[in-house]
Amino acid sequence: MQWAEVLQDPSLQDLPYKIELNEWGQIVMSPASNRHGRFQCRVANLIENGMGHGMTITECSIDTDAGVKVADVAWCSDGFMAQYGDQTPFPVAPELCVEVVSPSNSERQLQWKMALYFARGAKECWLVGETGGLRIFTAQGERADSSFGIEIPERFGWVG
Repeated sequence: MQWAEVLQDPSLQDLPYKIELNEWGQIVMSPASNRHGRFQCRVANLIENGMGHGMTITECSIDTDAGVKVADVAWCSDGFMAQYGDQTPFPVAPELCVEVVSPSNSERQLQWKMALYFARGAKECWLVGETGGLRIFTAQGERADSSFGIEIPERFGWVG
């Protein structure tokens, strides 16, 4: 199955699941909770306020070597948007890709997904844990702060 077919299929509209394609074109779905959506919004706001330019996208589809993956949140520079606009899925990864960790995600799966984003050009990936903790990665590994200069508060107030 191709991503355009997924987007056009009426039976896949309005599902309470995140939909991706694996490397064989098979649909993979994972349920999303309201907590997951809340974390997506909060991290998107943090990025938008911290960057002051570019565009933040939730549920950002990216064509990877293992099928179409959907970053929970992504930040795209003005140059990225000028080049790719509303292309769906993006053929390359935006500069910053964020995954909000779900109970079904394993550390191995998240590392694999970040590697796919890095292989497509992402400069940084963030993992937001179930308690709101934030981990920042580049292709070289985990780091203490964002290379984008976004000030990350010590306490997000995301829990509760």
